[in-house]
Amino acid sequence: MPDLGFPASEQIEVVPACRRPQGKIMRLSELIHGPSVVPELQASDRAGVIRELMQSLADHGAIESDAVDAITRAVIQRENQGSTGFGKGVAVPHVKHESVTRMIATIGRSSRGVDFAALDRAPVYTIVLLLSPANAPDAHLAAMERIFRYLQRDSFRKFLRQADTREAILDLLSEADEPQEG
Repeated sequence: MPDLGFPASEQIEVVPACRRPQGKIMRLSELIHGPSVVPELQASDRAGVIRELMQSLADHGAIESDAVDAITRAVIQRENQGSTGFGKGVAVPHVKHESVTRMIATIGRSSRGVDFAALDRAPVYTIVLLLSPANAPDAHLAAMERIFRYLQRDSFRKFLRQADTREAILDLLSEADEPQEG
């Protein structure tokens, strides 16, 4: 631990939010706020999808309702700087914001596909929205890395795209978190 000039008894270790106290990486199923998962998004454009996912987080108590507009604007502004649609039918809009008190994520699925200005110019069918406290950049990056690790798996993306209920999506997340044999 770095010496911050405080007596050792007053120093605390800062642990990224996506790591559990035992040092284990947080499971994806722990990062995703299950009740706010949207198995069939109604919105048909990028900004609408972000608003819909934000509202779902607020409706299910994961974020404060009075912060929805400000955080939504920040996510859209971040998205306008460069699309988080990395291709293969997936986008991960994300932001660090002072109104966010704990790291939280949700998933939205669109069977029609949404234009997210993805790198491969293909429609996006799975959207993972990640919100982090403004003062937790390392934890935010670690969570992004964790999310991307899962989304790089062809089979995970395929099954996620096919999961058409909240329960099916959450079951898939739990299964993906289980250690792989072999």
